[in-house]
Amino acid sequence: MVTLIVATTSDPASVNPANALLAMPGWDPTPSLQDMKGFANGGVRVLLHNKSIIEEDDLDQSLERSHRRTCDVLPQGGKPGWAAPPNPRIGPWLRLLKKIAQDHNLVPEFEITLEATHHGPITDTPAMFLEIGSTDECWKRQDAAEVMALLVWEGLGLGGGAAVGNWNRDNDNKRVLLGIGGGHYAPRHMDIALKDGVWVGHLISGYSLPMEDPSQSKTETNAKDIGGTWKQAIKVAFEATQSAFPGGEILAHLDHKSFKSWQKNAITSFLEEQNITISKRDFF
Repeated sequence: MVTLIVATTSDPASVNPANALLAMPGWDPTPSLQDMKGFANGGVRVLLHNKSIIEEDDLDQSLERSHRRTCDVLPQGGKPGWAAPPNPRIGPWLRLLKKIAQDHNLVPEFEITLEATHHGPITDTPAMFLEIGSTDECWKRQDAAEVMALLVWEGLGLGGGAAVGNWNRDNDNKRVLLGIGGGHYAPRHMDIALKDGVWVGHLISGYSLPMEDPSQSKTETNAKDIGGTWKQAIKVAFEATQSAFPGGEILAHLDHKSFKSWQKNAITSFLEEQNITISKRDFF
């Protein structure tokens, strides 16, 4: 299996960590692919893209046709009402990133956090997005870029150590977090994601769960009949997470404080109908 890292040269938040990674030993240039410069280090490929990666939906399929291999993809893109399979490395790499950042004295100046699902790419291959936030000054910080490069270096085992975050259905802990509700940085879900051994799937923010307020209807509305695209958002996030963690136990954790009582009741009812297990924070 080939692991693919895509960086866009027009974005310092993307290309600076890529350049720091390529400055480490073991990289060799490869033939250009679709006008993208390529580098290889064992089973890891880096491609440098000159345009916005948003334009590169289905990049995994394009490269699979070119190489007849499966790749892990880390770009951007997407479409409404759809979710890529989350890369199982997300949870373990989050905790590894926090450790590396602390060792390099970037914490608490930088906060190590996850963002809720809000963009693509469109890909059938498990994907995740790594970034430095959140100003132009921070994007250009070489120390931050080097920490992100070390995350990839250690996480993929390029330095000779064991890779971090490879999912196996035989893992002792099979519990996978599906976060529902909260804000863009999902602090209550983060409390779980930072626990040792927790696997992380999609985190769906409250703004991604549009629900029609039943009080606006002139007739009495059953909770399960509440309109909006919230059911589809939960369903596709659950199915995408399930596909990325075969044999895993997907547990939905609700950010209760972010919902009104009628919203919480409707979501809970829908999860029960879909046979999706609802978990409390202390169950992980």
